[in-house]
Amino acid sequence: MNRFRRIALAALIPAAALSFGLSATLAQTPSPAPAASASPSSTSPSSTSPSPAPAASASPAPAATPSPAPAASASPSPSPAAPAAAATPAPVQTADPFGQETTLEPRKVVMVKGTANWDSAFDTLIDAFKALNALLDKQGIKHAGNSMIVYTSTDDTGFTFLAEIPVDQDPQKLPKDMSMGKSPEGKALKFVHRGSYDNMDNTYEAITNHLDDKKLEAKDTFVEEYLTDPLKTAEDKLVINVFVPLK
Repeated sequence: MNRFRRIALAALIPAAALSFGLSATLAQTPSPAPAASASPSSTSPSSTSPSPAPAASASPAPAATPSPAPAASASPSPSPAAPAAAATPAPVQTADPFGQETTLEPRKVVMVKGTANWDSAFDTLIDAFKALNALLDKQGIKHAGNSMIVYTSTDDTGFTFLAEIPVDQDPQKLPKDMSMGKSPEGKALKFVHRGSYDNMDNTYEAITNHLDDKKLEAKDTFVEEYLTDPLKTAEDKLVINVFVPLK
């Protein structure tokens, strides 16, 4: 499990915007009624026959009235289409961050140094967390953040590390192997692992592949932040943020 160098490029999620257009045309029909209105001018007072007057008055009345009615009834048709354009797409679910750019902020931590081999790595880390928790519980000091492991060196047989717990106050009478300090800071890439510690090999292999593909360089350390309490959570239910500081 010599997978100390772990890094990946932040994934880009393209976003697409959809636009909807709606057009409606209204046709206006010319009215022949004005043409018929010229007929009254031909009527003279000297004429004794009443037939021209009724003919002129009857023709314009029916021709003018039907033409505006259809034009007015066509106007409401575009209005029902407006609510259809206001429909919103369903929300998109996102996966856990894998290679997300972030900035680590330094935090005050109580820490203990340790050395482990790969065969019993998780048990060694658990023992380190137990020692830190026993110290804090005895002095009534609460955690100010999630427990962390900072890997400081690694080889084919094992690794050295710092187990850290953020605190707001300094514990008293620290053992020789414990000390106060600050957690790592600076630019880093964030990855998320779900499952057991042993299965992190697959996560680290994927990070290493991204590192090689993107030709990015990491510092000689990386950080694991345990979002679930490793002392109370089943190993196969762990959720761990892996931070890879960048050069």
